[in-house]
Amino acid sequence: MTIPSGTWRKVFAFPNPVNEYAARVTAALVVVLAVVTLLTGFGWGLAVIAVGFWLRLLFGPRVSPLAVLSVKVLTPRLRKKRLVPGPPKRFAQGIGAAVSTAAAILLAAGLAPAAWILLAVLIVAASLEAFAGFCLGCVMFGFLQRRGLIPDDVCEACNDISLRA
Repeated sequence: MTIPSGTWRKVFAFPNPVNEYAARVTAALVVVLAVVTLLTGFGWGLAVIAVGFWLRLLFGPRVSPLAVLSVKVLTPRLRKKRLVPGPPKRFAQGIGAAVSTAAAILLAAGLAPAAWILLAVLIVAASLEAFAGFCLGCVMFGFLQRRGLIPDDVCEACNDISLRA
C-alpha cells in the first residue's frame, strides 16, 4: 500500500497564519504546568511538557491537549484575533521541545539542578510570549532567516513586510 502524495504533508501540517492570541494562551498554559512542575518537583511534569511541545511541533495544535484547549475553548472566549506567520511559531515550538526534552533527560540522568534551571528558562520564555506577546523563538527565527540559515521561502511574510496584515 502506498501513501498518496501530500498525505504526510497534511499529517504534519502546521497552521499558517496563526492566531497570536491562541499561541499566547497556549504559552500561559505551559507556564502554569511548568511552574507546578518546578514547585512540586514532579518529574513526570517535565515529560508531559516535552510531549506537548513535540505534539505541537509535529502536528500543530490539532493533537496537543494544551493547544486544543487553547484553540477550541479558551481563545474563542477572548474574541480576539491577530494573525501572525506560522513558521516562526513552529520554530519556537521546536525550541521548547528541545529545551524541555533536555530537561527531562537531565532529570532522568540524576542532574536535577540542571533540569530545573532549564525548566526555569522555559518558564521565562513562555511567560514572555504569554504575558508580553514577545516570542523569543520567533526572534531567533528572524535572526536566522536574516543570516540566510533559514531560506526566505520558508516564511515569505516574515521577509516581506508588505505581506503582513
